[in-house]
Formats: sequence, C-alpha cells, structure tokens
Amino acid sequence: MSENKLASSAFDAGEIVFDEHYVDSGTDGIKLYLRNKRRRDHKAFLAEKTIVMVHGATFSSGSLYDVPFNGMSFIDFLAHQGFDVFAVDVRGYGKSTRPPEMQTEPDLNPPLVGTDTGVMDFATAVDFVLRLRGLNAVNVFAMSWGGTVAGAYAASNGDKIVKLALLAPQWLSDVPIPIDQGGVLGSYRLVPVLAALARWLSTAPEYARERLVPEGWFDLWAKLTLSEETSRADREQGKLRATNGPIQDIRTYWRSGNPYYRPSEIRSPVLLLHGEWDIDVPLDLARTYFEQLTGASYRRWVGIGEATHLALMETNRMQAYSEVARFFDESFQPE
Repeated sequence: MSENKLASSAFDAGEIVFDEHYVDSGTDGIKLYLRNKRRRDHKAFLAEKTIVMVHGATFSSGSLYDVPFNGMSFIDFLAHQGFDVFAVDVRGYGKSTRPPEMQTEPDLNPPLVGTDTGVMDFATAVDFVLRLRGLNAVNVFAMSWGGTVAGAYAASNGDKIVKLALLAPQWLSDVPIPIDQGGVLGSYRLVPVLAALARWLSTAPEYARERLVPEGWFDLWAKLTLSEETSRADREQGKLRATNGPIQDIRTYWRSGNPYYRPSEIRSPVLLLHGEWDIDVPLDLARTYFEQLTGASYRRWVGIGEATHLALMETNRMQAYSEVARFFDESFQPE
C-alpha cells in the first residue's frame, strides 16, 4: 500500500496545534524542552489518548520524530489520529539546555548524561504532562537508548503508564555494539551528520539502498538536525555534539551481562517493533528482550520488513506509524 493511502489524504498540517514548553529539570540552569502537537479540535484530554516520547543516544526527539517527510512527521501523524503527543529532549540534546561541560573540550570531563539522568529527565517530562493535562497516566513511545530510559521508568512507575511502545530497545549483547567505536570516552562525541547517510544505507542490502531513503529526505533531516546544534563551528562543519553517557552505559550494562533494569517488572501492555535490517539492535537481541516481558499484561511483536534502525524515517515508515497508533488506540483486553 502506498504511503499516501496509509497516511490518509485528509491530513492537513493546518489542523495541528504546535506548542513548546521549557520545564525546570531540578538542576539549576537546566531546562528540558518538550514539543507538543495535537489536533486543533482536540478538546478532551484523556490518558489513553496522550503520548510522551523520548529519543535515542545520538539524535533528539525533533530529529527522530518530527521531521516532516512528505509534509508529515511521525508526531504529526499521531496528532492527526487524535493523540495529544509530547516529545522531550533529555538535557544535552536538541533544544534542551546543554550541561556546561559540553561547552568545553570533551577530554576534560567524564561521559555526560548517562541513563540515570535520562530516566530522571523523562520522569520530569511525564510529571509535567500529567499536571498540565490533569491525568494520572500516559502512553509512552521510545526507541533505542530511549527504550532503556522508558523501559526502566515503566518498570518502576507502572501506575503512570497506560501502554508502552518500543522500537529496537537495547538489550544484553556478547558482540560489539556499533554505536560504541571503542577507545577512551570523553564527555561528548562529535557526530558527522552529513556523513550519516552512507552508514545508514550500508546497513541495508545493496539491492535496496536506492529506495530505502526517498530523494530529499536525508537533506531535510540533516538540515533540521544540524539546526539544533548550538556550536556554530560544529554546525558549519556538519557535526553534532552527542553525550557519551549512553555509550559508557553500553559498557557498564549491556556488554557486561548486567541489565540496567528488569523488563519482567513492566506491567503495562507492550508493543515491540523491530526493523528487518537493524544492525544496531539485531533480531536476536530484540527477540530476547521480548521474551523478558513476562510481567506485561499483554505483549505484541511487530516486524517491519525492509527497514533499519531508523525505520521511522524510511520508505516503510507508515507501517511503523500505523502499528503504534493502532496499539495505543485499541481497547483490546486479554481474556
């Protein structure tokens, strides 16, 4: 089925309200940025129709979830489907405040913004949404390292979670994890954004590379991603500063047989999505994670064919979009 048919030709960006919030993080001088989109006619704020998102270890929520490919982002799609969608940038990412250590040379400080900090910032974002909308719980979506942040939060705060949807969450690995390039870790790393396409395409079979990312999409994504870089020199060189705390945690937890949290402690319904060609979280890791979700009230696996770790920004993105919306929208209850 074509993207246009899946997306619904009735989509109109003018129907979507876009609000921005800067929230106190609990740390002096650090504000967390939350973007919020919903339909203009969205009046009833309900837990089951509210979503809070968090990003992965390298790119912000805006970069991963709110680039308007063909005029419509993932967040736009969910808002158009009737959801009240919030997406937070953990400190150091996107439009949230950067810790002062990120303004100096990376070798002067240890890795910044580990998973503990990510969970704390995500909890702050969820509590803000609960207060703003007068709710007791929300749906949650996250991917990759964000899956660890959201999963750990859900395991300890089940009363605040309606449903949890994860794309390629981290899990234990006995082989090297591609995002960790080895060596000594400074406080942050410089990510060559303009060179990302070659690596991105290389994770798919050669025969499919030309159609994986439609023409113009990468340039649009790179422009938005680099626009959030606060260092003018890095931005002009096509580079992005990304914190190394998540990379350190790969070594401390996921490569050391030491889970950061127990998925079995998650009680809410869980949707796990996985791209066929994901090498960052390979199929066996995702499947093993899924098998750990023994405490979930129900769980669902959805494989996205011909998709990589960045499935939300590829040709088959509408499959993932639609599965997430359906999961959050359904009233299914196990017998």
